Amino acid sequence: MVDLSFRNNRFPKKGSVLISDPFIADGYFTRSVVLLCDYSTEGAFGFVLTNYLEFDFTTIDSSFPIPQAKVSVGGPVDTEHLFYIHNFGSLVEESILIKDNLYFGGNYSQLQEIILEDKENEKHVRFFLGYSGWGASQLIEELKENAWIVVDNISKEEIMDTQTTEFWKYCLEKQGEKYKIISQFPLNPNEN
Repeated sequence: MVDLSFRNNRFPKKGSVLISDPFIADGYFTRSVVLLCDYSTEGAFGFVLTNYLEFDFTTIDSSFPIPQAKVSVGGPVDTEHLFYIHNFGSLVEESILIKDNLYFGGNYSQLQEIILEDKENEKHVRFFLGYSGWGASQLIEELKENAWIVVDNISKEEIMDTQTTEFWKYCLEKQGEKYKIISQFPLNPNEN
């Protein structure tokens, strides 16, 4: 018999990925995958990788470097601001290393220049409106309630890929047979 409880014993850290419980019913976190950009005893923050918006950003900012960018809704906090992760490292001053050549923020003008220099550079940046945040011990409490599993086997390339459909399911299946079964659960248990 397979244990189908939604938990693991990994502890979150900067660069970890959180996969949401299949039954979380929340506009931001339903079947979501979140990259933790920082984690400490004082709190955590990251970006939801699975919720997208598609519209012409030049209507908001005429200097936006990718007019038809696939932008993610990063979470419920500060949704009026644009954030980004990228693979440009020290080419973008003041950027902060998350893990494995994956960086957060930095000088926006330099980022624009890099993207405008070569269209291929678009695939090395992801944009988010808002972010996800947890206060001190809040994430640990949610983990105790089995709201998330913590994983460390989602690669930088997978995190940056905005074309993968059903990313939540993909990430969950990657965790092994037990989670592959869980990934098949219907969103509404009454539909089973």
